[in-house]
Amino acid sequence: FVYASTVFGELPSYVMLVYWIPQSPPTIPDNASHQVGIAAFVFNEEGQVLVVQEKCGPYKDSGLWKMPTGRINQGEGIKEGAIREVHEETGIDAEFVEVVGFRDGHNAPFGKSDMLFVCLLRSVSSNIVVQDTEISAAKWMAIEEFASQPKNQQSKLLKDMIGVCVANVNGRCKGFSGIGISSNSRKPSAFYCNALYSQ
Repeated sequence: FVYASTVFGELPSYVMLVYWIPQSPPTIPDNASHQVGIAAFVFNEEGQVLVVQEKCGPYKDSGLWKMPTGRINQGEGIKEGAIREVHEETGIDAEFVEVVGFRDGHNAPFGKSDMLFVCLLRSVSSNIVVQDTEISAAKWMAIEEFASQPKNQQSKLLKDMIGVCVANVNGRCKGFSGIGISSNSRKPSAFYCNALYSQ
C-alpha cells in the first residue's frame, strides 16, 4: 500500500510505503498529526520574568518581548523540553514548577496541528547567554512591564496565558503538577500532570 498525506489540498507532502501482511484492513497510523511545543514563563525572586526577542519567526522585528518557546523533541517529556529550551535560548538554568495551561491549534508549519503547553519555571541561575541563531536579545523584565506590552494586551490568547502565569506566581491559582511515573514496559518513564487539590 502507498499512503500519501495531503496538506491544505496541495500535493502530498510525504509518501509512506507499507506492506501489510495479515488478511485484514491495515491499522498502521498515518504520519504524526500533531507537533508539541512549550512556552516557558520563567520567573525569579526579584519579581522578573525571562523574556526574549526572536531573530526569526512571526515576531521578528516586532519589538515584542516574549516567553522562550520551542518544540519538544521525539522521546522528550514536556518538563525536560521546557527546561532544555530555556537553557538553549538563554543559558538560564531553571526548575520546572507546573503546567498552567495549553493551547490546541491547527494549520501549523508542515501541515500539522500544534499543541502548546504553557509551563511555569523558577530560575536557578541569572546570567543570560543568548543563543544567537534564533534569539536576537534576552533579558530579565519586571513581570508587570512584560504583561502590559501592547501586543500582550491586544491579544486575548496572550493576555490570558500571561494572566494565569502571573496569578500563579502570586499564589492566586495553581496549575497542573507534574508527577513522574514509572513504566511497566521497557519504555522511558512517563510524566503525568494533574490539577492540584486538597484532600
